[in-house]
Amino acid sequence: MREAVSKIEALQRPKTQDISLEAVERGIAQATRALTNLAHADGHICFELEADATIPSEYVLFHQFRGTMPRAGLEAKIGNYLRRTQGPHGGWALVHEGPFDMSASVKAYFALKMIGDDIEAPHMRRAREAILSRGGAANANVFTRFLLALYGEVPWNAVPVMPVEVMFLPKWFPFHLDKVSYWARCVMVPLFVLQATKPRAKNPRGIGVQELFVTPPNSVRSWPASPHATWPWTPIFGFIDRLLQLTENYFPKGRRKRAMEKARAWVSERLNGEDGLGAIFPAMVNSVLMYEVMGYPPDHPQVRIACDAIEKLVVEKPHEAYVQPCVSPVWDTALASHALLEAGGGEAEAQARDGLDWLKPRQILDIKGDWAAAKPDVRPGGWAFQYGNAHYPDLDDTAVVVMAMDRAMRQHGLVAGMPDYKASIARAREWVEGLQSKDGGWAAFDADNNHMYLNHIPFSDHGALLDPPTADVTARVVSMLSQLGETRATSRALDRGVTYLLNDQEEDGSWYGRWGMNFIYGTWSVLCALNAAGVDPQSPEIRKASAWLIRIQNPDGGWGEDASSYKIDPAFEPGSSTASQTAWALLALMAAGDADDPAVTRGINFLTRTQGADGFWNEERYTATGFPRVFYLRYHGYPKFFPLWAMARYRNLKRGNSRQVQFGM
Repeated sequence: MREAVSKIEALQRPKTQDISLEAVERGIAQATRALTNLAHADGHICFELEADATIPSEYVLFHQFRGTMPRAGLEAKIGNYLRRTQGPHGGWALVHEGPFDMSASVKAYFALKMIGDDIEAPHMRRAREAILSRGGAANANVFTRFLLALYGEVPWNAVPVMPVEVMFLPKWFPFHLDKVSYWARCVMVPLFVLQATKPRAKNPRGIGVQELFVTPPNSVRSWPASPHATWPWTPIFGFIDRLLQLTENYFPKGRRKRAMEKARAWVSERLNGEDGLGAIFPAMVNSVLMYEVMGYPPDHPQVRIACDAIEKLVVEKPHEAYVQPCVSPVWDTALASHALLEAGGGEAEAQARDGLDWLKPRQILDIKGDWAAAKPDVRPGGWAFQYGNAHYPDLDDTAVVVMAMDRAMRQHGLVAGMPDYKASIARAREWVEGLQSKDGGWAAFDADNNHMYLNHIPFSDHGALLDPPTADVTARVVSMLSQLGETRATSRALDRGVTYLLNDQEEDGSWYGRWGMNFIYGTWSVLCALNAAGVDPQSPEIRKASAWLIRIQNPDGGWGEDASSYKIDPAFEPGSSTASQTAWALLALMAAGDADDPAVTRGINFLTRTQGADGFWNEERYTATGFPRVFYLRYHGYPKFFPLWAMARYRNLKRGNSRQVQFGM
């Protein structure tokens, strides 16, 4: 029986097609030229970062809240983008070709109506019918209902209470700002002020969306709760919210005023210039609205600079426009440098060096950000994800930058005239090691940010209030420490990190990927780390992971994973092959010592076959993650540097005397 099953599985596997290294080399050269041509004059690379319809919709509604207008023609272009991205189900999805999402659909409909679309136009009628058939706008998430409350479309009891007085809570209290993630702090603190003042949008066009409700909002007595209901936290927090709803109006006015002032001071300290509060769109918008409800005039310097930060996120094209949730220059530049170093050659290596030279002075050395609340004795030394975000450096970015700098210093051809990155690497390593969590893993921005019960407060229906350690970030740090020469015998931090990874493996052999989609991303990250850390490639963990990757390869030779992998009980869900996910799978298999496996040949064949005339790969599907099940990302750079990286590594291993990957990534 077992032999028969094996024969059937063999027949179902995609056929291996031979591919010449010359064809791979041509693809590498073409992709390398295309990538280097996109670099800015100062050496850095920054690609567009696209989310779903919610961000451009919120941008339109932000301006109408204040009674201002975007620059001429921009609303019409955003309208074109929203109409194009409407799904066949009538609403809007969180990912390309994804299922209907209530909150994205309500915001997109509201924005299009605000722009001037007739509600009886076919696309608007389809959207409205899709929303109403699923229970109406009352079923939108908390942040959408908050926006609707600001416009007077739902009563304030539709939104869980987060009193601004939480600014005074001591650290031992079950809720404290230090106990939630960086992105939650930046979004919530100005929201506290808005909820305390309950302002009404100026809305000069007088647009509302009452037609999106099945039951009139004022008649709703029970608003949707978090889908992450868990005993006993959900009923406990639900009771607290009901109590706050009844008593909030009786809080002492003097104390409320002082709490609002404390919130304002917290925001102002982290305003971050034209890069914006937290360098993320929702926090930037909330900071502007907070200042205005506290009486700041539109021409106040802090209001102006916060508005400028928002406008810098707009991507305007000839016929369409959308708004990015943030920008990713450090991430893009560091990853592109890795791909170019792998590709090799004078032009590629020179561009990698220019990118690293651009990164070097952006290391954060003099500001102890919010991470210091948990690790006060650690010196700063990381890099942020964006152009500027000094209070919130990112461990993932920092590890990737360090590995690129270390590789560039060691790689043949970059020695002459190479800047000395040793001091930068040492300082970054000190910071990264200092941010290890108690369980041996690493998170993205904080240490030990794992008070899981807080994901069940009514305000956190997205279930992503925290920043706990993850396999993908831990893997990146393990890769970094290993590449810098540490071993499990010499470094307790590294040994604990490897143990964390081995203990976190799924039953099927994969690893969950928090920041990329999903198990393919996590498995790529971890297999690279285990290889760098010297784990035997014949170990059961690595063999099981490699077998899983080979088993899920698509018939076309590529790999793909759908966002539905991030369901409440996560499990791999196959998707259409994408260039970036295929590259991750290939890099993972090569790190596991399987460069000669037919699956790798098929994957390289897929990349070579699907490369475009411009040297890049077309990839409309979203392959990155903001918040699982709630917010996804499409990095426009991923199909530009990851496939190049995988093809170059394949060529290098095939032409070399060893199949051992020498670097951490």
